Amino acid sequence: MKKTSFFNSLPFKLLVAVILGIIAGLILNRYSTNGISMAVLNITVTIKYILGQLITFCVPLIVLGFIAPSITRLGKNASLMLGVAVVLAYGSSVGAALFSTASGFLIIPHLSIHSYAAGLKQLPEVIFELEIPQIMSVMSALVFAMMLGLAATWTKAKLITGLLDEFQKIVLSLVARIIIPILPLFIGTTFCGLAYEGTITRQLPVFLKIIVLVLAGHFIWMALLYILAGIYSGENPLEVVRHYGPAYLTAVGTMSSAATLAVALQCASRAKPLRKDLVSFGIPLFANIHLCGSVLTEVFFCMAISKILYGSVPTPGTMVLFCLLLGIFAIGAPGVPGGTVMASLGIITGILKFDSSGTALMLTIFALQDSFGTACNVTGDGALTLMLTGYAKRHHIEEQQLDVEL
Repeated sequence: MKKTSFFNSLPFKLLVAVILGIIAGLILNRYSTNGISMAVLNITVTIKYILGQLITFCVPLIVLGFIAPSITRLGKNASLMLGVAVVLAYGSSVGAALFSTASGFLIIPHLSIHSYAAGLKQLPEVIFELEIPQIMSVMSALVFAMMLGLAATWTKAKLITGLLDEFQKIVLSLVARIIIPILPLFIGTTFCGLAYEGTITRQLPVFLKIIVLVLAGHFIWMALLYILAGIYSGENPLEVVRHYGPAYLTAVGTMSSAATLAVALQCASRAKPLRKDLVSFGIPLFANIHLCGSVLTEVFFCMAISKILYGSVPTPGTMVLFCLLLGIFAIGAPGVPGGTVMASLGIITGILKFDSSGTALMLTIFALQDSFGTACNVTGDGALTLMLTGYAKRHHIEEQQLDVEL
């Protein structure tokens, strides 16, 4: 596998974009009476607007391209253990999201977050508006993708299934060749505008606190997963988690569950409580559908950013709906570059009503700490595999002998 240098990675590019954007915004703020500065700011705001329109246009395509094919794949390979694994992954992701939501309602109101509208400079209007309407609404795309995927599975429609697989490749290419390359420029222009307004200098300490709180949440959720797995399976969960150090560190370094898969398989195979056949089945599967750490991170960040940018956190009902839908995206769209947040842009804008500034902040903060969310995902896979082992034991499912040693 070709290794990507850190200096060519998306988080590094986003970090550079953030720094350059902030510096440019502060300079423009200082010389705001200068005609050249205002001209540069006009161009910056226009670029941000156009890129935001392009990203928004692609959101329904991402939903269709990843949800529907993922459902058809699960349907074609449906079995009892697969169904149990999907339920466990969805339950863990939604549980992590609801835990993060509850923590957000308890913690965020006590952070020093204030609405920043008063006393900030006003951004100029865009030079021209280039509207790029979506081909359908995000919720329509989500419902259509789910119905199409299920119907193709029920009817065993091979032609449609093949077309969906091809469409997923097309969408993935669009994301990899268009969306990801323009993200640094989009985020750089967004932070330039925020720095010009004066938002960054006021809220930077809050962002640092939020990141620390999220990392603490990762370890709390992992501990809960392993405790529940130990109780259900009747095994000592420490005999599993103690082998996961190399996988956790590898995930932090690679920021990819797929790149960590070989190490995760080795770690899980050393854990005596885990059945070897379920390790070979569960670890690769959970690497693609179990994103508890990423989901936990996204929910807390969304609530905090909503408080910072819009003055209040979303209502409890809105957050519960967001969590339930986010669990579907975590299972159905794990391969989208940029993490779970890229796949779930639709519900961030559709359910939480984030605008381009909120979306840019969300993408940036999530990407800068994504390695720790991935490490939480990978380590949590061991707990779910222990639950699978407990299920097989309780239902007297015979162990399958493997032809190769893990």
